[in-house]
Amino acid sequence: MKRILLTRPLPDRVIAAARDLFDVEMREDNTPLKMGQMRGALALYDGILPTLGDMFSATVFEEAENSRCRILANFGVGYNHIDAAAARAVGINVTNTPGAVTDATADIAMMLILMSARRAGEGERLLRSGKWSGWTPTQMLGLHVTGKTVGIIGMGRIGQAIARRCHFGFGMQVVYYNRSSKPVEFDAQQLPTLEAVAEKADFVVVAVPGGAETRHLIGPKLFAAMPSTAHFINIARGDVVDEAALVAALAAGHIAGAGLDVYEQEPIVPAALRAMEHVTLLPHLGTAALEVREAMGLMAVENLRAFFAGEIPPNLVN
Repeated sequence: MKRILLTRPLPDRVIAAARDLFDVEMREDNTPLKMGQMRGALALYDGILPTLGDMFSATVFEEAENSRCRILANFGVGYNHIDAAAARAVGINVTNTPGAVTDATADIAMMLILMSARRAGEGERLLRSGKWSGWTPTQMLGLHVTGKTVGIIGMGRIGQAIARRCHFGFGMQVVYYNRSSKPVEFDAQQLPTLEAVAEKADFVVVAVPGGAETRHLIGPKLFAAMPSTAHFINIARGDVVDEAALVAALAAGHIAGAGLDVYEQEPIVPAALRAMEHVTLLPHLGTAALEVREAMGLMAVENLRAFFAGEIPPNLVN
């Protein structure tokens, strides 16, 4: 029986499915693996089920060509914490869990749009502080969402799911930027540049994958192009955004607000962001629903099963 390491505690249903197929060891610690632990795991296990924070960099794979581990079945769609090219170079396959996270992540984006526009976080803090004096006609006026324009950066599965919610659920106009031509099945306009999207949008939502190609894709030029009444939403990866530029744009009033679920140095969130009332901050809740995390885990287990059965894993990263 193949020996598998689960690097973090996972839902019971996922653990049971893995144990039906493999000799499983699961860490009880929720902290990311350290360098020595990752190298040791490559030597001790046939497969590893890692997740966000387990930084399998090129350095980890040095001298791993003859390691016991032959597959990293990542728990999550984003795998920018794994140097997939370095893994492949030493004969280690990498898989991920696309599809399972799409709707949950799109729901969080929609929630952040509404929370940022309608000042929900600020309102809850006011109420909990005991300082709310009651309803008034001009209290905490925010931005109406229905009928506005949303600009989507990255029109993959998640970007399209967000756009559908905005268009069909809230009657919003959709403009978007995508690296390649990407027709969609509903009324939406693809624009040639990030700035062109930013200029037209009341809400800019980032939904691109992480990695070297997209690091700091969003920076001062995009924030400068946004109307001063617009809101910025990020549910992608934290390092897609130049966080210092975002803080500067918010502090200067160049944009009206932001809703964030991810951060550049996660779990560190800059004090400047935490101090801003017009910023909604979530602790990376994008896929935090039990059935979604179960689906992610079961998909990762299926990738492991297929690989060790001599099949091509259904979610092999190219």
